[in-house]
Amino acid sequence: MRYTVALTGGIGSGKSTVADAFSLLGVNVIDADIIARQVVEPGTPALNTIAERFGSSILTPEGTLNRRLLRERIFAHPDDKSWLNALLHPLIAQETRRQIRQATSPWVLWVVPLLVENRLYEKADRVLVVDVSRDTQLQRTMQRDGVTREHAEQILSAQATREERLAVADDVIDNNGAPDAIASDVARLHAQYLKFAAQAVSKEKP
Repeated sequence: MRYTVALTGGIGSGKSTVADAFSLLGVNVIDADIIARQVVEPGTPALNTIAERFGSSILTPEGTLNRRLLRERIFAHPDDKSWLNALLHPLIAQETRRQIRQATSPWVLWVVPLLVENRLYEKADRVLVVDVSRDTQLQRTMQRDGVTREHAEQILSAQATREERLAVADDVIDNNGAPDAIASDVARLHAQYLKFAAQAVSKEKP
C-alpha cells in the first residue's frame, strides 16, 4: 500500500490550503469529502437505496441528493444516521483504497476532516494536523460561511477538540498566520515524507 499521510484539522483551519500546496509539489491528494459525494452521485446504487428509504423528496429536482434535507433528517433521527453510516462508510473506504492503489506519487495525502471523530488515524502511516486557535477558527468560519458566531461555535462544539487532534498528530502545521506562510512547512514535510515512503518501500522488498 502506498505510504499514506492523513491530513486533518477543524473547520476554518485551512486544510484545503495545505492540501493544495502539497498537490503543487506533485503529491496525489485523496479527499474524503469528495469521495463521500462521489458514492452518492446520480445513478449510483447508494443514492437509489437512500431514496428508497427516505422517499423521492430526499432528491433535488435535478436528481441529486438534497444534503440539507438529509442532514435535518439524520439529526432528528439517530437510527437513520446509523443506517446511513452503515451504508456509506464501507463504500467510502472501498473507493479510498482504490484511489490510493492508483496513486502515482511516492506518497499520498489523505484529507479526512473527521479523522479523529471516526478513529481513522489508525489507517494512516502518519498524521498531519493543521492547527489554529479556536478564535481563528471562529473568525474564518464566520467570514467564509456568513454565519453568526453562535452558529460557528455550535459547529466547533460538534467536532473533535483541538487537544484531541493534537494528541494523535505526528506533525503539525501552524496556520494561524497568512496562507503563504505555510509554503516552507509544506516543502520541509514533503521532503521528510519522501524519505519515509522510500524507507517503507525498502522494508517491503525481500
